[in-house]
Amino acid sequence: MDRPPPDPRKLLDHWEEWERGETPPGRVMSDLKTGGIRELLQDLAAAAGGEGS
Repeated sequence: MDRPPPDPRKLLDHWEEWERGETPPGRVMSDLKTGGIRELLQDLAAAAGGEGS
């Protein structure tokens, strides 16, 4: 089963919940990982001319 593409808005929402102290760091890391943060960062690095894994 394929994952949907990362949703930057959802990822940012998870991050902001952590910044406001609403979500513990472990939960945020899990949400970011399952939300596709790696894929999003790889795409951004590639677009910027960086090396991805």
